[in-house]
Amino acid sequence: MEDVSDSLLSLFELDEQIPISLHRGGVPAVAAPAPAATTPGLTHLTRIVADSTDRVAWLRARSQGITATDVAKLATEKSVHAAAREKINGSGFGGNPYTDHGRAREPEIAAWVLANYGIEPSTNLFHAAGQPRHLATPDGLGLGGNGVFELAEIKTTSKPWRSIPRSYLRQIWWQQYVLGADRTLLVWEEHDNFVPRSAVPECRWIDRDDDQISILVRFADQLIDLLNHQRERERADAPPPYDYGR
Repeated sequence: MEDVSDSLLSLFELDEQIPISLHRGGVPAVAAPAPAATTPGLTHLTRIVADSTDRVAWLRARSQGITATDVAKLATEKSVHAAAREKINGSGFGGNPYTDHGRAREPEIAAWVLANYGIEPSTNLFHAAGQPRHLATPDGLGLGGNGVFELAEIKTTSKPWRSIPRSYLRQIWWQQYVLGADRTLLVWEEHDNFVPRSAVPECRWIDRDDDQISILVRFADQLIDLLNHQRERERADAPPPYDYGR
């Protein structure tokens, strides 16, 4: 989860966002979708890579693959190249008061999600089936009615949303692909100078979209190809190892 500062909101593609129409604290009761035909039970539990409670190991594991945070930025071919440069050179971003607030509020919001929707908090990093470099760390996991596999994603924001930022939708669809989930409860809490505006967060169900997932997987594979190419160039340019036998 993460907090969105005022300056970052201007970066979202507002023409591609999905309008919000719901009541605070939840959405009208909607029947859960039929489970995805490709959902293999709970086999995601065999694909745990790391746990974010061990932050060093978690960050190291994330650096080896493409995460939902990476995919959130992949909107065009040009953005794939920009993401490759950032993965190679580092972003230089180590957090700010907004991200600190988001991390501090996440357990409280996760408790609300568990109490109201039965989705358990999760800190595990998973890889996709057959794709060890496709990674995601959803904020919650649960089974809904009829065995529907559900995720939760938690956000905090300093501004009201007119619509769901497209970058968040990409992040959610990627998590659904990696985990094999059917839908995600997106939960967000607005704050004023880091003080929550309401005791109850807002939320909305986001259904799996396999067409969008296919696009994201293609972009992610392009990003992996660019990273592999850069690694091969570095190896080719590296001096030969010193022969201590001489």
